[in-house]
Amino acid sequence: MTDYKKYLDNGILDIRDGNYAEGIKKINLSLEIKKDWEIPYFYRAVAYQALQEFDNAMLDYTKAIQLNAQMTDAYYNRAYITLTRKDIPKPNIQMAVFDLEKALELDSKFIDALYAMAAAQKKLENYHKALEYLEKLIQIEPDAVNAKALKKLILQKYVQN
Repeated sequence: MTDYKKYLDNGILDIRDGNYAEGIKKINLSLEIKKDWEIPYFYRAVAYQALQEFDNAMLDYTKAIQLNAQMTDAYYNRAYITLTRKDIPKPNIQMAVFDLEKALELDSKFIDALYAMAAAQKKLENYHKALEYLEKLIQIEPDAVNAKALKKLILQKYVQN
């Protein structure tokens, strides 16, 4: 096994065990040897996200996507950060919608992305669109409690029958 792969694998193991800082160090060693692969950027972003270093996470998810435009989870995670950050007064919801559209284009049954898209559409006051995404989600996962609750809230509070 080449060194960059060994460093990466050990870094991923650290991240999975919750040793984020140590995982980042090992992934950095991997990236010193091989910079043109999306996997280390993705996992380092996961570690940064867990440490709430959101700007670093966003940069690494973006780099992973630049290296491989098929990184479904990188699009989703980037959107999730945008939608949930509390330290930015006016997050770019449209950018999150773009990322979620890409994630759903790559995997139309991505439950978490469908829910996040519904939440984003609700934030944009596109209630009927939010309901469409929730319906798709509920068709795939009929027992989706959170989706049903959000649907009920939107119908009761925002959509007049």
